[in-house]
Amino acid sequence: MSWDAEDVALLKKLWSVGQSAAQIARRLGCSRNAVCGSLTRLGLKRGHKPPTAKPKIRPVPKRRPASLAACARPVAKKVSRKTAGKQPKEFSKRQLYAILAEAVRNTG
Repeated sequence: MSWDAEDVALLKKLWSVGQSAAQIARRLGCSRNAVCGSLTRLGLKRGHKPPTAKPKIRPVPKRRPASLAACARPVAKKVSRKTAGKQPKEFSKRQLYAILAEAVRNTG
C-alpha cells in the first residue's frame, strides 16, 4: 500500500485517539501489518499503561542455622525389605480378555 499524506494524517490521528492497529487497518482498507510497519517507520509508539495492581513483594525467608546443620550430613534412610504377605490375584483367561476389552472400550 502506498501511503499518501492524507492516509498518514488519518493514521496519526486515529493512533493518538487510541484505536488499535486492526481498527485503523479496517478503516484505511489495508492490512494490520501495513499499519504496524507504517507506525514503526513514523516512530509512533503507544505509551505504557501504569500497572493497575500493586504486587506484594515478600521478603526471602531467612535460613535457620539448625536446618543448615541438618542438611550438612545425610541421614541414612531405613528401607523395609519385608515383602507383602499377599500374593497377587490370579486371573483366568476369560477375566483377562474381559479386562482387555473394557480397556479398549475406554480408550476409544
